[in-house]
Amino acid sequence: MPELTRPQTPDDTIGARDLTAWHTRFGRWLVDVFAALARLSRPAARRVASWSSAHVAFVVFAVIALVVMVALVEGIETVYEGVVGRDGLTAVDQPVLDAAITLRSPALDSAVTAFTDVGGPVGMPILALVAVAIITWRRRRWTPIVLTVIAATGSLAMTIVGKNVVDRARPPASLAVPPLEVSPSFPSGHTLNATVLTTIVVYLVLIETTAAWQRTLAITLGTIFVLTMGLSRVFLGHHWLTDVLAGWLIGLAWALAVITAHRLWLTLRLTRNSAEAPQAQTRPDGT
Repeated sequence: MPELTRPQTPDDTIGARDLTAWHTRFGRWLVDVFAALARLSRPAARRVASWSSAHVAFVVFAVIALVVMVALVEGIETVYEGVVGRDGLTAVDQPVLDAAITLRSPALDSAVTAFTDVGGPVGMPILALVAVAIITWRRRRWTPIVLTVIAATGSLAMTIVGKNVVDRARPPASLAVPPLEVSPSFPSGHTLNATVLTTIVVYLVLIETTAAWQRTLAITLGTIFVLTMGLSRVFLGHHWLTDVLAGWLIGLAWALAVITAHRLWLTLRLTRNSAEAPQAQTRPDGT
């Protein structure tokens, strides 16, 4: 992909990092492929709306990524059954839960329960929307909301698919801290959704801020929040450790897919603007 020279904008940099610069061969190949796909599908898209190739590429990549991710979640069932059958990774589940039980106390149980509720189906969306609303207000653009809604939709879809396909039983109710949960255990929805939404919010904060210490703080707090949210599910006996590990891995993969889609949009938008700039500077007489 040719080098493009233009002034930096608030959307396409994280510090000195240019989000439209793809330093790997795979990244450059990805841009070329989706630029071609966008050009092919743009006439059809324009029958619905006046979309640019950047918008088409964003939607196409996001849809493909979501389909692939859901397929991978379904494929986890085979891997899971194999692991369980050989007492492999799941052999750590019971010992870890037993260790967590020894740490419990009424006060700590209440505190961890209050914390884990923040990552629940009500608390986490509210927390993410508040953060994204502030960023949207500061930037005067809808991009943060669009990214968050797409990320949340995919996260919910993968949680539902994973639970319905694997249908793993939660730890025994006698080992869990009330209130008990009855949905299937794998993957941990709290962990998966917290990972996705927190990663997207941190990504938006990294773009928004110009101070290195603020970026470092955002990454640190986001990482701590995601890790402790997952571990809280094990501590309370609501999930096995492997449920949480799956939530972290699947959630991070989907969040990175959404971020990649956004970078594709930025790159192809820049390509379009750079191509249109010389035409705008040319007068009707050709001079």
